[in-house]
Amino acid sequence: MQKRLDTALFKTIVANAPLISIDLIILDTNGMALLGQRQNRPAQNSWFVPGGRIFKDESFEKAFKRISKEELGFEISLSEATFIGVYEHFYEDNFSGLDFTTHYVVHGYKIQLDPKKLNLPHIQHNAYKWFDIRSLVENPSVHQYTKNYFLSR
Repeated sequence: MQKRLDTALFKTIVANAPLISIDLIILDTNGMALLGQRQNRPAQNSWFVPGGRIFKDESFEKAFKRISKEELGFEISLSEATFIGVYEHFYEDNFSGLDFTTHYVVHGYKIQLDPKKLNLPHIQHNAYKWFDIRSLVENPSVHQYTKNYFLSR
């Protein structure tokens, strides 16, 4: 079982190295996209896709299952998703404040699912909303990095 790093060590890593993460581009059967309003830095208060970082010594498949469980309330296998590309996210802030930047190397995966399966937690996001793609792209509250997943399709 993987464990979360203590805050001081994690701050050192974020300040000095990129993080590797997985973002989940969730679509319902009508093509509506699920976004959550982020509570935490970076991208605080923006509408963003669910996702999370990969832990050290955690396989990609295990990370995918863990992140889907933590972010959506149920486990999804990597084989159920479609890889859409690798993206880079650069933020001027970090999870703890403004004293250093954050750099993510993000693997984007599209997943179509039935919204009734979702059991959405409120740890990273304080609200969730389904967006049609056009309104998502035009909405100034949706983070540009999230818009990029839909602009590149």
